[in-house]
Amino acid sequence: MLRGIYTGAAGMVVQQNRLDAISNNLANVDTTGYKRDTAIQKAFPELLLRRMSDDGVTQFPFRNPPVGSYDVAPVVGSVGTGVETNEYYTAFSQGALKQTENSFDLALEGEGFFAVQTPYGERYTRNGSFLIGPEGMLVTKQGYPVLGENGPVNLKLNNFIVDEDGVIYENADFADDPQRLVSMRENEWRNTVEVDRLRIVDVRETRYLEKQGDSLWNTTRDSGEAAVIDATRPKVLQGFLETSNVNPVNEMVQMIEVNRAYEANQRVIQAQDQSTQRLINDVMRLR
Repeated sequence: MLRGIYTGAAGMVVQQNRLDAISNNLANVDTTGYKRDTAIQKAFPELLLRRMSDDGVTQFPFRNPPVGSYDVAPVVGSVGTGVETNEYYTAFSQGALKQTENSFDLALEGEGFFAVQTPYGERYTRNGSFLIGPEGMLVTKQGYPVLGENGPVNLKLNNFIVDEDGVIYENADFADDPQRLVSMRENEWRNTVEVDRLRIVDVRETRYLEKQGDSLWNTTRDSGEAAVIDATRPKVLQGFLETSNVNPVNEMVQMIEVNRAYEANQRVIQAQDQSTQRLINDVMRLR
């Protein structure tokens, strides 16, 4: 009978973990480049029920003297032993693109990550809300330098553009009119300087990337090392940001489901507790 209490308690723990993931998703619904998490469950191994009254012991192998035996009592059913949280799965689906008309905002359309340099090593992000640091480097809002293929991206001028391949250009002729750079004609590219190309990377198994906070990701042994994308690079869009891929309506519906499942497991435990109480107080007293 206590097995029912353990099963109900395991179900409550799983629903609590689901609620934690949903709450974190809702808290980051406005976080640029955020990817939603889902708590994945799995069942504990089932126990097989055998008919114990049968003489099902057979010697193995068939030799004299025997060196072992095995039980061939027939299986009459199985019993579940509860559920547990297996992993937190991150959905890397594309978020909606929001136009900001800010030249420092970049978004990736397709698979891949921006590479940034942190005190703990190279990290990866989908949050393209960048700015110019005091040293003239392109940095994240936390101050981490954004990496190009030749190292940190240095921008001496504020008038720059980034093409769809991630190549960064500057033009000294338009220092007083940065917007002119965006719409310059073909014959005005003569004084344009190619600064660098953004280091856009991907890994073998994105589902095994590890969240580090501040919209940053780190590679693991299962994800594989990050490598620069050359053949199928994602499109880089300047003046856009990728929004979170969280759907708040779906998350609220799942939160209601979690609360009801949690209450159902509570009632299971209460029923098991009442049955145990009757067994101890009433049945045992009659004996």
